Amino acid sequence: MVYSVQEIDVKGFVKVRCATDARQTFLTWTGTIYSFVPNEQRKRLFKILGMSAGRCIPNEDGSWEFTSRELTYYLDPDTSEIMRTWENPWTGERLPVVHVANNLVQGHLKGRYPAEMKGDITTLVFNLFPSYPNPLSDEKFIDYSPNSNYQAAELFKFTVPTEELFNPDLTSVSKLIISWDRIGPWLPWMKMGNKAGHLIYSAWGSKVESFTELPQLLQDEINTRVPLYKNAPQSPSDQEDVTSWTYFKQHFDAYLTGEVFPVPETEEGCR
Repeated sequence: MVYSVQEIDVKGFVKVRCATDARQTFLTWTGTIYSFVPNEQRKRLFKILGMSAGRCIPNEDGSWEFTSRELTYYLDPDTSEIMRTWENPWTGERLPVVHVANNLVQGHLKGRYPAEMKGDITTLVFNLFPSYPNPLSDEKFIDYSPNSNYQAAELFKFTVPTEELFNPDLTSVSKLIISWDRIGPWLPWMKMGNKAGHLIYSAWGSKVESFTELPQLLQDEINTRVPLYKNAPQSPSDQEDVTSWTYFKQHFDAYLTGEVFPVPETEEGCR
C-alpha cells in the first residue's frame, strides 16, 4: 500500500472540520479520563461525552474563520450517567461537577496542513502544546488551581476518506474519525490543590450529519438546559474563547452554592 505525506490547502482542512459552504456541522466524541499520579495506580475517574457545533466562514484573502460552541459532560465511569456531584477519592470531599460549556471556541484558518495518506484513507495530525498564564492565578483559587501557568498537551488525529477529501464537488467529508488524547492538569472543580499528578484523556469521535444524530444524552441536555449549543455562531465574535478555567472563574459563586452545571443558556448573553 502506497504511503505518502503531503500538504493540503486550508480549504481541504475546512472540508474535514466543517464545510466549505459555511453551513454548521457537528462533531461528537466519547472517552475516558484517568488519573496519573507519581507512585500511584491509575484511577478511572470519568467517562466523557461531548459535542461541537462548528462553522467555517470564508474570507476574501482565502483564509477562513472558524467559530463554534462545545460541550463535554463528565459521566460516571460505571453507569455512564451524568455526574452532578463527585466524591474526591483523595480528600473525601463531595464537590459539584462543572461540565465543559465553551461558548465560544474560535480560530483563524490559513496556509497548508500536513496530511498522511495511506491508500483509501488520509489522516491529519495536530499535536498542540498550549502554555499560558493561568486565568485562576489568584489567592482566591489557591485550593482549585494553584499553578501560575496553564500547560497541557492535546494530540489530535482526523482520519477521512482520501477520495472525499480531494473530490471538488463535495463541500464536506461524510466520514470523519477523530482520535483525541490529552495530558492536562487537575480540573479546577476537583479542588486538588497542589496534589502532584495529571489527568490523561483518551477519546475518539466522528462527524454527524445533524443535531438529531448526536447521542441522546446530549440532545436532551441541549434541548432542556443549554439550547444555545444547538447552533454554531453565524459569524465570528470579538469575545475571547472560553475554557474550563475561565468558565470556572465566571461561575465560581454558582459552584460554591452547589448549582447544577452547565448553567442554563437560552440565547447569547442570556441565562
